[in-house]
Amino acid sequence: MVLIMSNKNITIQPATLTHLDTLLNLEQQCFSTDRLSRRSMRRFLSSDQSVFLLAVCDGECVGYLLTIFHRGTRLARLYSIAVGPQWQSQGIARKLMLAGEEEAQLRGAFYFRLEVSHKNTIAIQFYHSLGFTEFGYLQDYYDDHSDALRMQKRIRYHNQSSINTIIPWYQQTTPFTCGPASLMMAMAGLSSTYQSSLSEELQIWREATTIYMTSGHGGCHPIGLALAARRRGFNAEVWINQQQPLFVEGVRSEAKKRLIETVHNDFVAQSKAEGITIHHENINQSMLISASLSGAIPIMLISTYRMDRKKTPHWVTVSGYDDKCLYVHDPDPDEKHQDLLDCQYLPIAREDFDPMSSFGSNRLRTAVIISAG
Repeated sequence: MVLIMSNKNITIQPATLTHLDTLLNLEQQCFSTDRLSRRSMRRFLSSDQSVFLLAVCDGECVGYLLTIFHRGTRLARLYSIAVGPQWQSQGIARKLMLAGEEEAQLRGAFYFRLEVSHKNTIAIQFYHSLGFTEFGYLQDYYDDHSDALRMQKRIRYHNQSSINTIIPWYQQTTPFTCGPASLMMAMAGLSSTYQSSLSEELQIWREATTIYMTSGHGGCHPIGLALAARRRGFNAEVWINQQQPLFVEGVRSEAKKRLIETVHNDFVAQSKAEGITIHHENINQSMLISASLSGAIPIMLISTYRMDRKKTPHWVTVSGYDDKCLYVHDPDPDEKHQDLLDCQYLPIAREDFDPMSSFGSNRLRTAVIISAG
C-alpha cells in the first residue's frame, strides 16, 4: 500500500517499470554525478525491498523518491530524491518525503536515514525542517570526492532518542571472520589505544576458530573469542545455552565432527585455566542492556536468515538500545546492505531480535560480554 497525495495538479503515485525511461531522463536532468543507472533503476523498480514514488503533474513526471528497506531491520533509507529543475521550490520534494515517510511507517520502519553533501546547505536545511538530525560524517563519499552528512529521523516513536554506545565500525575482510571483526569493534569501543587491523583480525580467527563449518573455513567459537579478548587485556564472560560441542550439527563428516569436539573441549579447559566464567543459560535482552549500562559491550551470534534468507551463523556487536530496538554493528556489508553505512547502529526490533539470535535446529543462543580489564 502506497500513500496517494494530491495538491492542485501534483499527485504522488507508485512508479512502475513503464516509467523507466522517464525516470532516467529525470535523473540526467537533476544529477551530473552519482547517477542511478538503467540497471539499478530497473532493479529498484522490481524489488520488494524498495519503494519508488513519482510526483506527477498533468501526466508529466516531475520528481521521484526512492526508499530502500532491509530484511530483519526496522530501517528505511532514502536512497535518492529528485525534482526536475523547472519544478523546484514548489513543495514537491516535501510532498515526496512525507509520502516516503508514510510508506516507511506502514512497512514498520523505526528510522528514516539519508546522506547529503556537506556543501548542500539548502538540502540540509530542508531535511532539518522535516525533523532530521545529523548523526555522522563521511569523508570522500560522493563521486566528486565531496563529504557527506548522515541524517536520521525517528518516524514511528516521535521524541524518543536511541541510546548508542560509541563503537568504531570495522568491516570483516574474509567471509569467515565476523567473530574477530565484532570482537575488535568491542575492544576498540572499550579502549582508545586498541587498534584494529587485518593482521589482528586473522590472528584472532586463528585463536578462536572452530576449524570447520557447514562448508569451508570455520567460524569462531564464543569461548575462543573470550580467550582472545583475555589475552589482549580485556575481561570476558560467555553465555551459551547448551553444554555440548557447538556447530557439530552443521558438519556431515564424522572426522570433522571429532575435530570440532576436540577444539570445543580445549577451549573449555583453557577458559577454566584463565578463570573465564561460562553461563550455561539463555542470555536475554535485559542482560544485554544491563551489560551495556555497566560499560561492557556484548557481541552476539545471530542467524542471518531474516536478512538474506541464508541459514548462516554470524557475529555482530551490540552497539546500543532503546525502548523498541536493539542496535548492532554488522561487520559484513554484503547483499544484506546497500551501503556500508547501513551496517552501523543497525536497528533490530525487540520482537525480531530473539528469533534472530537463536541459531540452528538446536536453537543455540550465545554471547560474549567484553569489558575493560
